[in-house]
Amino acid sequence: MSEVNSPPPVGGWTRFVTARPRLSLLAALVLTALAVFAGSGVAERMGSGGWQDPAAESTYATEALEREFPASQPNLLLLVDSGRASVDDPAVAAEGRRLGERLAAEKDVTGVGSYWGTRSPALRAGDGHQALIAARIEGDEKATSEVLERIAPDFRGAHGPVQVSIGGPVALQHEMTTTIQEDLLRAELIALPVTLVLLVMVFGSAIAALLPLGVGIVAILGTNAVLRGITEFADVSVFAQNLTTALGLGLAIDYALFIVRRFREELADGAEVREAIGITLRTAGRTVLFSALTVAVSLAAMLVFPQYFLRSFAYAGIAVVLLAAGAALVLLPAALMLLGHRVNALDLRRLLKRGRRDGASSDEAGADKASAADQKAPADQEAAGAGWAWVAGLVMRRAPLFAFATVAGLVLLGLPFLGVKFGTPDDRQLPSTAEVHVVQQQIRDGFPGSPAGGLEVFAEDSGSVSATTPAEYAEYRDKIAALPGVLRVDGPVTSGGSAYLTVQPKGEAVGEEAQRLVHELRDVSAPFATSVTGRAAVLEDSKAAIADRLPLALAIIAIVTLLLVFLLTGSVLIPIQAVVLNALSLTAMFGAVVWVFQDGHLSGLLSFTSTGDIETTLPVLMFCIAFGLSMDYGVFLLSRIKEEYDHTGDHEHAVRFGLQRTGGLITAAAVILAVVMVGIGTSRVTNTKMLGLGIALAVLMDAMVVRSLLVPSVMKLMGASTWWAPGPLRRFHERFGLTEGEISRPVPQPVPRPDSEPDPASEPDPASEPESDPDAARDRVKA
Repeated sequence: MSEVNSPPPVGGWTRFVTARPRLSLLAALVLTALAVFAGSGVAERMGSGGWQDPAAESTYATEALEREFPASQPNLLLLVDSGRASVDDPAVAAEGRRLGERLAAEKDVTGVGSYWGTRSPALRAGDGHQALIAARIEGDEKATSEVLERIAPDFRGAHGPVQVSIGGPVALQHEMTTTIQEDLLRAELIALPVTLVLLVMVFGSAIAALLPLGVGIVAILGTNAVLRGITEFADVSVFAQNLTTALGLGLAIDYALFIVRRFREELADGAEVREAIGITLRTAGRTVLFSALTVAVSLAAMLVFPQYFLRSFAYAGIAVVLLAAGAALVLLPAALMLLGHRVNALDLRRLLKRGRRDGASSDEAGADKASAADQKAPADQEAAGAGWAWVAGLVMRRAPLFAFATVAGLVLLGLPFLGVKFGTPDDRQLPSTAEVHVVQQQIRDGFPGSPAGGLEVFAEDSGSVSATTPAEYAEYRDKIAALPGVLRVDGPVTSGGSAYLTVQPKGEAVGEEAQRLVHELRDVSAPFATSVTGRAAVLEDSKAAIADRLPLALAIIAIVTLLLVFLLTGSVLIPIQAVVLNALSLTAMFGAVVWVFQDGHLSGLLSFTSTGDIETTLPVLMFCIAFGLSMDYGVFLLSRIKEEYDHTGDHEHAVRFGLQRTGGLITAAAVILAVVMVGIGTSRVTNTKMLGLGIALAVLMDAMVVRSLLVPSVMKLMGASTWWAPGPLRRFHERFGLTEGEISRPVPQPVPRPDSEPDPASEPDPASEPESDPDAARDRVKA
């Protein structure tokens, strides 16, 4: 009996994080300050590309053309508008030639060509009032951006009889980077205050509400420092900063919500502060660890793809997940150790209600405020939890109906994705008022073919004894011109043992006809080595790379997730259920992406230009992020169900209890994360808008539909077999499973059975824990 009444042992991790809490927080403050310094300027070292496969044929051809024929790959375009005059007007022509000469004299600018110098019809608008000057700025993305910033003010604007606007890939890259940085700052300014208000509404206490924000800030700043280090040896996309902010805040809030809520429950059940932290870390803390691992695995799967756009999100995602979990498991317990019962201080909800209680009795005026707050928070949670228990009961009573209706609804919402079309990002990612968007749109509308959207065929001697002859090039050109999808063939332009031809496809530069033409060009026989590049070729190679690596990525996510959920639950069926239901929860997101962003519905309301396709890598990115976040909520729910099932052995009661205790928590976390993602979705860049709004929808659908309706109904249909595992695996789990373990508390008596009459003398607080509520008695003991 004395052993039962003795305080439960404090685990090693609890001793570590609570031994010197002030020192831990001071060290964290110093490290965060260093992270601010280390991560400064990270955006300037990031790129805005990364959609192409570095090992693809198109990449090889592009690099060869840049090296051998810089003029064939212009990345800077000056659109010269002569107003009502013709571009062939002597004054206009003179100014055009002068602009070309000035541009050619600029440092790091090569391959300058203009309509007035080449008389190429591709550089003259159909109406004769606009013409192009094309050039190439040498260097990497950072160097080209610096050159553009230097020369753009000298060329943009009025020059005698003409008006000059700037476009091309370099201008697009610069505008994209600048816009993303501005949008990210605005998203943070929107998300942070709204998140704080929602956290105060969830916790009541302003002190408790500030803790998740602190964890999120540490994760974001730490991840920026990590990304700054990665840029020293790898390319990183500037888009990854959006994920850093979204996941840094979202996951930090998720983890802190779960830990702080459990800590407050334990304090209200009478545990001492250190003991409450120990129990919290052995339960909610281990759940956070599992959740972080599942999310990190989902994001790490993007490392198998060759495009650095996807790999960048893996770098950022893994770093921010691990930092958020680390801060939640190390810094948060240290802060809770110092705060103790004051975690419930500054209950703003009570302050708002005080005016309505002025006429109430003052008998409780001398009560202990800290203790009252401790009792009030769980009472509020119990009141909210009663509604979730009712929902769980209703769903399980009508389990077949809810399961069928939910699955059918999710499948229906995902049907538009069957019509998905893939493309490459271009200037239409930016607002229609952006200069580069205006320039490129005028080129698309007014110039024959596409001066920067054709296909290039790079030809080089294949090591034969004799060099390629002009007749052989001419024969090869005739074969290309005979292809049905070819509008025009220019060239060949030769230099030494290599040459290139420019092929203008019929229709859109990256349309289906252009994509077919890529394969036809690659099938044309030639006496020399050839490789094809261009936007359509990059798209085809990117799709092939993703299709080749996608099965491996999905296998990694599925296998590791199955293993982690098995280690958590000890069941064979629950991991399979978790993976299937998580994947099903994403159908609404994918359907909405196609219906809205590809087909253009709501484009006016959301202020974007639809291109009629979806960038190839985005569905992969959105799947990995949304699947990981869905598993995040799934682990929260399953861990509480598992804990209760281990205690009672009652399957239906465990499901109802798990949803009762976590339904409000998961919903609150999902709403807050959705707010953060919607903040990201306010971006003026279409892909970022698509990512933010799509993930927000996926998170809300998962929390409010899948966790609330589908999971309880499926677990009810599966019954007690949910927890089945074959003998060898069951013994493996007993030995190696990372379960939450037994939670011991100092109690005078074992918990009475629900069907027996508890002994009033043994009840610590019979007034607050009625005999008829065995669940409440069980919650006090948590045996």
